[in-house]
Amino acid sequence: MEELLSTATLFLLAAAFLGGFVDAIAGGGGLVTVPALMLAGLSPVESLATNKLQALFGATSSTLAYARKGHVDINSQLPAALLAGLGGALGAVLAAVVPGDFLAALLPVLLIAIAVYFALKPNMDDIDRARRMTPFVFGLTLVPLIGFYDGLFGPGTGSFFMIAFVALAGFGVLKATAHTKFLNLASNLGAFLVFAAVGVVYWKIGLAMGAAQIFGARLGAALAMRNGARIIKPLLVIVCILLAARLLLDPEHPIRIFFAA
Repeated sequence: MEELLSTATLFLLAAAFLGGFVDAIAGGGGLVTVPALMLAGLSPVESLATNKLQALFGATSSTLAYARKGHVDINSQLPAALLAGLGGALGAVLAAVVPGDFLAALLPVLLIAIAVYFALKPNMDDIDRARRMTPFVFGLTLVPLIGFYDGLFGPGTGSFFMIAFVALAGFGVLKATAHTKFLNLASNLGAFLVFAAVGVVYWKIGLAMGAAQIFGARLGAALAMRNGARIIKPLLVIVCILLAARLLLDPEHPIRIFFAA
C-alpha cells in the first residue's frame, strides 16, 4: 500500500509540474492534471475542484514571473481580475444546474477554431496592434464571461483569454499570455472558493500538486519570456488540438453519442 501510495503521489506531482509548465506558456494545464486526478481515483467533481486548488499555485507563480519582467501591470488589471473572479464564482455556483452537454459538445469545435486561427493568422508576434474593443468594454463583458465559463466548465479557459486579448484587445502574443495568466488566476480563485465552501476539495493532494505547479510554471514562464511568440504560438495550437482530441476521445462525449446513435 505504501509503495502504491508513493507511486500515485509521484505520478500526480509529475502531472502538476508538466501542467504548470504548459499552462504558463499556452494555457491548457488542466488537460494534464484533471485526467491525472481522475486516474488517481477522484470523482469528476472532486478532480475539477482539487485542480482549481493546485492550479492557483502555478497561476500565481507564472503571474508574478511575468509581472517582475513588466509584461503585466497587476495594479491596473485588478478591476478586470475582480470581474474574472466574480465570473468564476458564479460559474461554479451554477455548475450543478446548467446542462453541461451543450458546452461539452461545443468546446472541441471552439478549440479547433482557435488552433486554426493562431496557426494561419500571419504576422502573429509580440508587437501590440490596433485594438477592436476598448479596455472598459473588454473588461466589463468578455473578462467576466470567460471567467464564468472557467467556473462552470473550465477546459480551454486560457485559450479563450488568449484569443480575446490578441484578436480584440490588440495585444502581442507574449503580453496576451501574461495577462491571461493573471485573469485565469482570478477566475480560478473565484471558482475554488465556491468548491471549497461545498467541501469537494482534496486539500492534501491539491497542496502537494500546487508545490510542483510552482516549479513547472516558473520554468514555463521563463521559457515563454525568452522566446516569445516563437514558442507560445505553436504550443498554443498543439494544446488546443490535444484538448479537443482528449474531449472527443471520451466515449461519453455528446458528439460521439450523437454519431453513434
